[in-house]
Amino acid sequence: MSDTLKQKAARGVVWTAVDQGSYLGLTFVIGVILARLLSPDEFGLLAMIAVFNSVAQAFLDSGFGAALIRKPQLSEADRSTALYFNIAAGAVLFGVLFLAAPWIAQFYGRPILTGLVRWEGFLLVISGFNIVQQAQLTRDLNFKAKAIIRVVSTVLSGVVAIAAAYHGAGVWSLVVMHVSSNIIQLAMLWLLSSWRPHSGWSGESFRYLWGFGSKMLASSVIDRVYTQIYPMVIGKFFSAADLGQYSRATQFTTLASHLPTNVLQQVTFPVLSQIQQDNQRLSTSYRRILRLSAFFIFPIMIGLAALGRPFVVALVTDKWLPCVPYLQIICFASMWFPIHAINLNLLQVKGRSDLFLRLEIVKKVIVTVVMVITIPFGIIAMCVGRIVTSLLCLFINTYYTGKLINVGFAMQMRDLLPTLLNSLAMGAIIYFVTLPLSSDWLQLGVGFVVGAAYYLASARLLRFPELSEALAVMRRK
Repeated sequence: MSDTLKQKAARGVVWTAVDQGSYLGLTFVIGVILARLLSPDEFGLLAMIAVFNSVAQAFLDSGFGAALIRKPQLSEADRSTALYFNIAAGAVLFGVLFLAAPWIAQFYGRPILTGLVRWEGFLLVISGFNIVQQAQLTRDLNFKAKAIIRVVSTVLSGVVAIAAAYHGAGVWSLVVMHVSSNIIQLAMLWLLSSWRPHSGWSGESFRYLWGFGSKMLASSVIDRVYTQIYPMVIGKFFSAADLGQYSRATQFTTLASHLPTNVLQQVTFPVLSQIQQDNQRLSTSYRRILRLSAFFIFPIMIGLAALGRPFVVALVTDKWLPCVPYLQIICFASMWFPIHAINLNLLQVKGRSDLFLRLEIVKKVIVTVVMVITIPFGIIAMCVGRIVTSLLCLFINTYYTGKLINVGFAMQMRDLLPTLLNSLAMGAIIYFVTLPLSSDWLQLGVGFVVGAAYYLASARLLRFPELSEALAVMRRK
């Protein structure tokens, strides 16, 4: 990368880290407070309908956001066409959910879901107006503005939700949080962005956007259904309280694995897109990104698994104790998320959305088969099934990466093995050091200090290059 691109990437990493880190911390604190005020059943109600809104959101984007970011020369007609399409799509999708709400409530046997589906569906109307501003900020590597928008919207909507929950709003406090957050983000995006539509609809622009985006749309819909299929099945075959416990475990692991990954993923997509034709540079940069991702995520997930019980009880009380085994198992599935995500990111960088779609179809068939096999054995077995599918899908994900830039499964595992072994050793040390301690807070404190000290000291002693790279990135302005 050129010096300018390196500087932009470094600033992007810093500001995306601020964005994701702030969001992680704020969401975590807000979630803990709401978990103390609300019941697992109330969280389970909203988790029941998440699949429908998530799939609708995938249709709304239609892959146009990625297409806007990737196109070398973006025209006014491209931006305007994407905006008009998303506004229309948001309205149509909201109408579909509004009409389908009674049937969704009947499917789960919970009448309250009718109103919840309709209000959550209103988010689609709001989201239809912000695709261009979001894509332009990413395209310009302006992650500072994105960080400000997310922090402000998260704080304000969190305060509103906590106040509503405190005054007895129940599950509706979660809906209020989602709606208010989206409205605040929309207002800030338009206030901070100088772009306004100055062009009409362009058939040529739409054909380009749809040509790339349609395959991403299909992949995204499949991925959203897959992501939410476990909550949907658990909500159907088990109780809302069981789903609430599973969702709480999933939320904790998602915060720990997905958000740090997004720090690198959001920055690397536009950066790697600029060197997409140079396979040698792309391969070198790509391997560094993989190693750096694992260096951060592996110890976080394994440490969370080792401290699962005191973590849950200390923060959200023992009414959430049943989610502990779910959390510990899911950690070992979610720790591979950054590797999955960055492998798939490469296919977008290379413009191979056809391969992206093909992989998604194959992987989701595997996920569905494993899920169906494990349902009769209970939620624990379903969580173990997630580890199996994560590893199988990892092998599949790396197939085309090897074909495109010669960084296949074997090479990636060689790169990641030192970090994996060091993280497992750290987890074992945390578990045995904290086992004799009786206080949950003491276990958390001692476990964190001992684990972090061992991991950083061993990384330095063994001369892990990722440690030096991470420190170098943090020093750049």
